[in-house]
Amino acid sequence: MAYIPIFFHSSIATAVFSSFLSAISSKSPCRYKSDANPTKAIHPVYTITNMQNKVRILDGTKVTYSSLVRFFKLHVRGYKDLAHVNGTTPPAKLIQPTMLEIDAIVLQWIYGTLSDDLLARVLDPESTAYEAWNKVKEIFLNNKGSRAAALEHEFNNLTLRAATSLEAYCQRLKDLASQLEDVEYPVTANRLMLQLVRGLPSEFDTVAAYINQTLRTWDTACSMLQLENQCQRAWDTHSPTEVVATIDHKPSSKPAAASCSTCKPRPSTPTVPP
Repeated sequence: MAYIPIFFHSSIATAVFSSFLSAISSKSPCRYKSDANPTKAIHPVYTITNMQNKVRILDGTKVTYSSLVRFFKLHVRGYKDLAHVNGTTPPAKLIQPTMLEIDAIVLQWIYGTLSDDLLARVLDPESTAYEAWNKVKEIFLNNKGSRAAALEHEFNNLTLRAATSLEAYCQRLKDLASQLEDVEYPVTANRLMLQLVRGLPSEFDTVAAYINQTLRTWDTACSMLQLENQCQRAWDTHSPTEVVATIDHKPSSKPAAASCSTCKPRPSTPTVPP
């Protein structure tokens, strides 16, 4: 008779203890605290303090419009803000105040990447980022025909003698090609190389012919021209006898010197015996 009450009370104790454990697990303070105060993610746009450290200043000459567009869109896409410059609908999860704040930050980015002259033409206190972006686009892409004609004329008539240096000549040709691309008149790589050679004086005829025959890349062609230019400066600075003596007695171990046409020894004038 004593076993039955013990079993009965043990069953009740087990049931009560199980109910107690269930109540504790379903009403855990840690769980409610985690659900009630979830960690709020910060939008990537707030992590940028100075866009000028990432995108260069647009001036239309050293930094062309097409270059700015590529760099700027690359960054705004990475920071999830592309909708503010391409006109697409921003994510629906952004509430209105947050969307306005982000748009104002993107607008600051645009203003910060413009030169002083361009900023004066684009600056508007009531503008959105998309409107400012389109203003910049209109400045560079309006009147494409007339702009293309002027750029084409300069591109076709540029020569090395009209430039301050060989480096400036190569860079100016490259910049003109980029500006022609901005107005939808792209310059092919072969045409750019052809114009590079056409603008050279006769002193570069040998290396120019070699570039045309081998169809070198732009960087390789510019490096070959720089080497040729250095050799010509050496001949202008030193007398032919000194240069020939240097080449005869101290030959360069660099294989690149073989491509320099003007560094080859020039025939010396024979001396008449007494």
